[in-house]
Amino acid sequence: MNNDKEINNLLKRYNLRVTAVRKSVLNLFTDHLKKGLSHNFIEKALNNSDRVTLYRTLKSFEEKGLIHEANDGSGTIKYALCSSACNHLQHFDNHAHFYCNSCNETFCLDNTRLEFSAPNGFQLTETQIVMKGLCNNCAVK
Repeated sequence: MNNDKEINNLLKRYNLRVTAVRKSVLNLFTDHLKKGLSHNFIEKALNNSDRVTLYRTLKSFEEKGLIHEANDGSGTIKYALCSSACNHLQHFDNHAHFYCNSCNETFCLDNTRLEFSAPNGFQLTETQIVMKGLCNNCAVK
């Protein structure tokens, strides 16, 4: 999706103003589909762009349903591109994440849909499942 027009249309679809930083960040996410990216990784990939602007961009993307947190248990918050069904009202990211112990990459496992219900009297707000091991690239080395 690295087409400039597609990036612009995606930002507009999520009611986000088209800016150079937002386009660069979104391009980075589309280059790394199904992978979780840390703030630090994004900042370095964008040649140490302004940290505050980047933080605000990620926050806006998350609030609009464009990205979601990919919790991998590493202690570092990572973000991944959401499915097209997500929006500002609800994220549909109830899937597991896989953390590779060798390369430290985090992957969205979209085919592992999770449905949980809370016990009576409890109110469930989110569910996070992390699988750990070796990714397909590291397992064959």
